[in-house]
This record gives sequence, structure tokens and C-alpha cells, in this order.
Amino acid sequence: MTSLTLVFIWLIAANVIAAIPSKHKHWPQAYVLIALGLPLLFYVVRENGIWTGLLVLLAAASLLRWPVIYLFRWLRSIFWRAPE
Repeated sequence: MTSLTLVFIWLIAANVIAAIPSKHKHWPQAYVLIALGLPLLFYVVRENGIWTGLLVLLAAASLLRWPVIYLFRWLRSIFWRAPE
């Protein structure tokens, strides 16, 4: 139960950070949220199970969608190159 409380605090903090204007388009804040969110995700999975962890991962990905989009673009450029 502690892990879910921490996740909700993280989600509220992420929404508050998103509402504050930023001249760097929130990338430094996104790095901090990712650095705090990954250990928290593992804690949720350990305490509540994989399905709850998956829901938390989807909630975090919906808030941090641009880092996820750039991650998929980077992976696609590495693994799915067009044949020459």
C-alpha cells in the first residue's frame, strides 16, 4: 500500500510540474521524474504484482509521452532500418 501512495504522490507532482511553464520544454524535470519513477515502478511490482505495475507504467507513460515517443523512434532507427 505504501508503494501506491508514493505513486499517487509522484503522479500529482508530475501533473504540477507539467502545469508550470518551462523554457527547456520540461526535459530536465522529465529526467528527474524518470529517475524517481523507475525504482518506484519496481517497488510497486514487488509489493502489488505485475498487473498493478503495468497500470502504473501506462499511467506514467501517458504523462511522460514524449520521452516514450523518442525512445521508440530511437529503437526503430536501430532495429528497423530500411534495406539498402
